[in-house]
Parts: sequence; C-alpha cells; structure tokens
Amino acid sequence: MPPRWMTRDVLLLSFSAFFADLGYQAVQALFPIFLVATLASNPLYFGIANALAFGGGAALAYVGGLLSDRYSRKWIAVAGSAVILLMSAIGLAHTPLLAVALFVGGWWGRNFRSPSRRAMLTDASRREDRGKVFGFLHALDIGGGLVSVVALMILLSANLGQGSILLLTAVPLAVSVSLLVASRDIRSPVFRDRAPPRAAASPRKVNVRAFKGIIFATALYGFSYFSLGFPILTIAKATSSDLLGIGSYGVYLGVSAITGYVIGSRKATGAIRKLGYLGYIVSGIGTALLAAASALGAGLWAFYLGVALMGFGLGVTETMEPTIVSLMKRDVKLGKGMGALSGSRSLGIFFGNLVMGLLYAAGPAYSYSYAAAVSIAAGAIVLYYGRGFRG
Repeated sequence: MPPRWMTRDVLLLSFSAFFADLGYQAVQALFPIFLVATLASNPLYFGIANALAFGGGAALAYVGGLLSDRYSRKWIAVAGSAVILLMSAIGLAHTPLLAVALFVGGWWGRNFRSPSRRAMLTDASRREDRGKVFGFLHALDIGGGLVSVVALMILLSANLGQGSILLLTAVPLAVSVSLLVASRDIRSPVFRDRAPPRAAASPRKVNVRAFKGIIFATALYGFSYFSLGFPILTIAKATSSDLLGIGSYGVYLGVSAITGYVIGSRKATGAIRKLGYLGYIVSGIGTALLAAASALGAGLWAFYLGVALMGFGLGVTETMEPTIVSLMKRDVKLGKGMGALSGSRSLGIFFGNLVMGLLYAAGPAYSYSYAAAVSIAAGAIVLYYGRGFRG
C-alpha cells in the first residue's frame, strides 16, 4: 500500500515533472556544446541565451501564477508544458540565433507552467504532507534529468548526431503533457487546510515578513544560480572530454534528487534554517570550490565535489522554498505566491547569467567567486527575515 499522501494526482503531477525533465534537461546539457562547438558561437552568447530565457521567464512565471488563481490551474500548466516542446526543435536549427530563440521560447513555457503545477500539488495534498510531496516532486523532477544525462552520454558515445538527440527529446516532453491532461484541478473543501486559532495578528505579520524575505533572498540566489552549462564547458575544457563535462551534470542532478527526497521526508520544523544554511550557503560553498579548482587547476574530483555540493543545496532549496510558501497560503494567495517565487528566481538568473557570461570570458574563477559570494549572502538574508516563521 502506498502512503496516503501518494495520491493519484500527486503521482500524475510528479511523473509529469519526471518526463518533462527527461526531455528538457537533456537539451539543457547538450545546448552549450551544440551552441558553442557545433554552431561555432561565443560562450558569451550562451550567457545571453540563459539571461533572456530566465529574464522573460520571470514575468511569465508571475503571470502564470496569477492566472492559476483566477482560471484553471490545470490548463495553464498544460499550455506552458506544450510550449516546452520548442526546445526539441533546436535539433533543426542551423544558426545560433534560431537555436537561442527556440531555447528561450521553450524555457518561457516552462516558467509559465511551474507556479500552477506547484499550486495544483498543494491543492492535492494535506498540510502535514507538503514536505513529503514537494520532496517527492523534486526527486522525480531531478531524477528525470539524471536519467536524461545518462541517456545523453550513451547516445553521444554511440555517435548519434546532436541534432537527432535533440529531436528525440520531444517524446518524453509529449508524455509529460499527456500526464498533466490526465490530472485533476482539485479545489475541493476536502483538501483545504483548517485554519488554527490565532491569538493575535502577529503570526501573519511574521509570516508575511518571512515571505518577503524569501522572495528577496530567492532573487539574490538567482544572481548566483548560473546555468550548469558553465561548469560543463569548464570541465570539458579542463579534461578535453565532452562526456566528462556532461557527466558533471549527472552528479549535480543525482545528488539533488536524493537530497530533495530525504529532506522532504522529514518534518518541516526549522524550514527557514534548512533553506538558509543547507540550501543557499552550501550552494555557495560548492561554487567557491569550483572557483578554487579553476584557479588552481585541480583535478576532476574537485570539480565534481563542487558540483555535488551545489546539487545538495539545490535539492534543499527546491524542496523547502515551495513547502514554506504552501504553508503560508492563508497569508499569501497560493498561485501568486508560487508565481512570485518562480519569478523572483528567474529575475535574478536573468542578471546572474549576464554577469556570469561576462566574468566567464575573463576567467572561470572570477565568475564562480562572484556566484559563491552572492549565494552565501542570500542565505544570510533568508535567515534574518525568516526569524519567527510559523509553518
């Protein structure tokens, strides 16, 4: 017997995430090599592509969240997921401009979809199960990405063309859309939380302050949240092996998936501290290790350890952020809150990838040092503003 929180809709939404990542994470891993090596583009354009993807995605994530409060969460999620299929069409691109346009368009669809899917998952779960549910979602989400990286390495080793591999990603993306279509848009009183009695208005004020702090810290964390394409390029160049570069993405996703599931299986007690210390600050430490490895010419183990620490931090962040916001649903509108969460991250990533692209051109160590400092600062901010949060 599956646990009671593992309902039909939780499974459909989580496996939809699995197949979505199985498709677009393969694109994300292969895209920097396809753009820079195959299409002979400058690495700076890769940074610009990510900046455009996440910058425009910030606005679309917020809009998607607002629309999911007013209209059907399900069909908002389905529409966004269908647009992600543009990323598979990169396999047909013969110019950097077209490849970037397709990547950006597909990523915008992803951002538009994410808040409504998170809101659907909140609607379909009980309050005490939120950590487990979002941990399970993250494990399958990132697990799909891990499987996609392994499959990508196998297909590249078999000398299958990069364009053909990119086109194949349309299959799991289409499965993801079909699972969303099969899910239900639940807003039944059965799933509504019972509001505990409040002695005064202060808990709400504390939670709203914590929410604003998380949104600010999430945006700041976004400034440090660069595309893993940069470490892929760094490691591929340092080892003269594209496969070892792509392999680092597998390490990152694997550690992230396991961490998200484990951290979500525990009680949400101390969620703010977990987010600050184990999420943002550990990510910063991992990025600092990448900076040191780049500056000192360290071995492959140092790069992989840095990427693993970043994956650990991501697993905590992607589980704790939506869990905390879902526990604030009486103080902040759910769709709007999830949209603000995704939008603030994307807005930070917009500027972060521009800065990363510029600093990376000067030297990888500079870009990673910048990202490490900003991530640690984000951890300090969320710890400060989250004092007194009541989940």
